[in-house]
Amino acid sequence: MSEYLQKIDRAAAYIRERVSISPKLGLVLGSGWNMILEDIKDAVRIPYGEVPGMAKSTVPGHAGEWVFGNIGGHEVCVMSGRVHYYEGHSLKDVTLPMRIMKALGIEKLVLTNAAGAVNKDFKPGDMMLITDHINMTASNPLIGANEDALGTRFPDMTKAYDPEMREVAKSIAQAQGLTLREGVYMWLTGPSFETPAEIRMARILGADAVGMSTVPEVIVARHGGMRVLALSCMTNMAAGVLDQPLSHQEVLDTMRSVQVPYRAFIERLIELLS
Repeated sequence: MSEYLQKIDRAAAYIRERVSISPKLGLVLGSGWNMILEDIKDAVRIPYGEVPGMAKSTVPGHAGEWVFGNIGGHEVCVMSGRVHYYEGHSLKDVTLPMRIMKALGIEKLVLTNAAGAVNKDFKPGDMMLITDHINMTASNPLIGANEDALGTRFPDMTKAYDPEMREVAKSIAQAQGLTLREGVYMWLTGPSFETPAEIRMARILGADAVGMSTVPEVIVARHGGMRVLALSCMTNMAAGVLDQPLSHQEVLDTMRSVQVPYRAFIERLIELLS
């Protein structure tokens, strides 16, 4: 067994020793999305730094812990915060949690993030259902020797964002009267926000939103055979759309303003995907 496979096994074994449930649904909570944690019953919390081989999250708004428990009668595995490429970690370390989830039996994955709106029809507070992505980082978490035990050398990304899960999300939004945009997410490394010129490029290339995460997780999750749904909160208009500076505080403030409708949406999503 390779060193990487051993690393996954050690991390998964550490978590299994501390958790008595076996959820099939996993969630990754990006900046400001942690409102759903208030619903978790019988929560077991494991800081990332305690799990062998896992990197710690250092970003404000990211608690950096696994949370296992029950939401509305359904078992869930939740990542409260994520590790980002811009924190200086390798993409193998950034995406290790996806490998751990797969080893723990997770079959469906819901990824969330905060993003900048490139599409001028969007506004801060809108939720966007990601339909596809553009990787502008010139890197990929699957670069290097392929572990055949984890997935094929050349995984198909035609339907990276599961069509059936997307239909479920759209039906919930319609029933709840929630505006749910659909669009393409562009991944750039960060941590600097994009320049106005980069946003013009993103718009020309067909992106509706830009962000600094999610795409490598999607690639690895699909490589491992997990079904993926991804949601972005438009926390700000991207650089150059409005004549004002960008800040992470604006991201967190916008997320706080939409917590009530977003929480109801995620609660129902968990119910229908479990």
